[in-house]
Amino acid sequence: MIYLDNAATTPMSPAAISAMTQVMQDIYGNASSIHSHGRQAGKLLRQARQDLAELLGTKPQHIFFTAGGTESNNTAIIGYCLRHQHKGKHIITTAIEHHSVLEPIEYLVENFGFEVTVLQPYDQEITAKQVKDALRDDTILVSTMYVNNETGTILPITEIGEVVRNHSAVYHVDAVQAVGKLTIKPEELGIDFLSASGHKFHGPKGVGFLYASTMDFDSYIHGGDQEHKKRAGTENLPAIVGMVAAIKEELSKQTENYQTVQRLQDLFLTKISSLNYYINHGKEQLPYVLNLGFPGQKNDLLLLRMDLAGISISTGSACTAGIVQTSHVLKAFYGNGSHRLHESVRISLSPQNTDEEIIQLVNTLKEIIGD
Repeated sequence: MIYLDNAATTPMSPAAISAMTQVMQDIYGNASSIHSHGRQAGKLLRQARQDLAELLGTKPQHIFFTAGGTESNNTAIIGYCLRHQHKGKHIITTAIEHHSVLEPIEYLVENFGFEVTVLQPYDQEITAKQVKDALRDDTILVSTMYVNNETGTILPITEIGEVVRNHSAVYHVDAVQAVGKLTIKPEELGIDFLSASGHKFHGPKGVGFLYASTMDFDSYIHGGDQEHKKRAGTENLPAIVGMVAAIKEELSKQTENYQTVQRLQDLFLTKISSLNYYINHGKEQLPYVLNLGFPGQKNDLLLLRMDLAGISISTGSACTAGIVQTSHVLKAFYGNGSHRLHESVRISLSPQNTDEEIIQLVNTLKEIIGD
């Protein structure tokens, strides 16, 4: 089996597995308990928070551990907007965001009377000027992703951060597809909230983190004082330690990994040059994600035939209950009637992939589509 759906989730790294195993075997106390077992767990939790903060160029009090990117996005968007709705009820986002951003905003619109400006991509691009032009006196939140999960398109978060800095609104960045692959220092980039998920960078599932420059947001999980009184519930210490081990390893090899993945993508594109295909992405592109289509080839059937051949790819976001749905990202790029919506597939790479796997991928595609 060849796994090429790393934007959906990644295999856990040996470093993460080893760190988690040790905690599960040896450190089983509750980090909130005051006895020796609890203090031991609490010390490890504090160290994990400190290590992650150092990697992000911030302080430990700005790091909140969550159950993943979805919870982090919901916490930042709903938590901040409900706390500050007296200042205004206008939000800016883009049409290509993950559903864990779009749906919390829709929840605020439907239940609390918020207004949202959804920026549409022009020529597959979102620009800082669009954000600047959309800002209003009552705008309290701008929320964009860093890297699109379906196409690998990189958004200009540095420029958007500069625009938002000159306004009273705060800037939330969904960095789920960027953390571990790109250097991210939120305080340098003008980011107020940043979301990440462990299983996107070879850590465990069910754990993530939220960077927050301010404590001034509502919590919506109540029942305890954990996570600076912002996220009740016993911390998942093995997963947290595993996630931090994974991100340490990824960032220590960041340049090497990036070059490896870029080389794998270049190899793939060179080998399929004889096929009729097109690529879906914006001006700036992360090599880890490649969204492309083959004219006349239905993506659901192609996906099935590739799976039968032992190769796992996808049509885009995995968060659709296992159903092949029309991509809202490609719809925003090309319009509702575009043939690309029904032809495009996503191949997402990892440094763990090999040249041999890419060659097999190409050969299988040529067998199915015809050279």
